[in-house]
Amino acid sequence: MTDSVNRATPTTLRSWLRAPAPATPFQARMQQMWLQWHRFCANHSALFGLLVLLVIALAALFAPLLATHDIYAQDLAHRLQPPSADNWLGTDELGRDIYSRLLFGARITLYIAGLTAIIITPLGLIVGTSAGYIGGWVDTLLMRIVDIFLAFPSLILALAFVAALGPGIENAIIAIAISSWPPIARLARAETLSVRKMDYIAAVRLQGASSWHIILRHIMPMCLPSVVVRVTMNMAAIILTAAGLGFLGLGAQAPSPEWGAMLASGREFMLNHGLIAAIPGLAILFTSLAFNLLGDGLRDVMDLRHE
Repeated sequence: MTDSVNRATPTTLRSWLRAPAPATPFQARMQQMWLQWHRFCANHSALFGLLVLLVIALAALFAPLLATHDIYAQDLAHRLQPPSADNWLGTDELGRDIYSRLLFGARITLYIAGLTAIIITPLGLIVGTSAGYIGGWVDTLLMRIVDIFLAFPSLILALAFVAALGPGIENAIIAIAISSWPPIARLARAETLSVRKMDYIAAVRLQGASSWHIILRHIMPMCLPSVVVRVTMNMAAIILTAAGLGFLGLGAQAPSPEWGAMLASGREFMLNHGLIAAIPGLAILFTSLAFNLLGDGLRDVMDLRHE
């Protein structure tokens, strides 16, 4: 019992993590994660970005508990009110509580950004690694498709797709994902072109492994850190695109508390009641900034060339 307690002490754990020669693969992975965490903590701007995102995520998760009003309840007798004890951030043009709507709007924004990232990450990885490893006409065909998508600004491309699919959150996610995956594929291809020349890839190929086995088991894991960093930094663009679609009425529809839609509804009152538009605008700004700062920190941590 005493030995078990001693092994669990912080000093012993710290020594185990700092051991010069790891005894097991698990210990080696834990040491790598520990070093990466320390490197991440040394980047104060990245820590700030992570803290902001945690606050936003927790606010979105516990929105039903933190909200003080029904987000759809209208009170025209108290419309366009300044911040007060009853309405912490004031009310909008229909008398709805801005603070409560902001909390639930965080859910929609993170839902759009998260689901888009889940779609574009594997899609970009598969296309990029396949093009880079197989080469030949497959590489030419896939990269020309990527070039066609990259020839248009992402927002314009998303507008075109959502106009064809129709307004709505789900269609907006599909449109944003279609316009956001090509840079991921281009990055994955570039990483694959350098990885496929390594000796261990040649050894696996000599053992008779198929191309898809090599791509899925050996190349994708090497490309994943760079792709994760790129996706994290692209989250700001995804949020801005989603807000832009909501602002134009092609994303979330009224009376949804999506931040872009809130910004659109408050733009008519900016001169006399600037907080109506400023509050969702600042929420978009800080969320996008936090993702950019976090992406910078992850780039320093997950760059395997610095290990």
